[in-house]
Amino acid sequence: MKNRLNRILLTVAILGMTGMPLIVGAQTPPSPPSHGAAGNQGKGGGGAPLDGGLAVSLALVAGYGAWKTFRKNREK
Repeated sequence: MKNRLNRILLTVAILGMTGMPLIVGAQTPPSPPSHGAAGNQGKGGGGAPLDGGLAVSLALVAGYGAWKTFRKNREK
């Protein structure tokens, strides 16, 4: 009985977590004004640059791969 109850609770929890975004819905920010409109108009595009984080991430992955290869070759 306890095993069955745990399985049911786990299923409800997983369905609740995966279904929550569908129920709540994402709140999108208002769209920016067009070029002819008044207000704060920053440069277009928006978003964060990827170059710095991508370079660091690739360097870490390459370093980890080199370290694994070094250890594997050292064991032989």
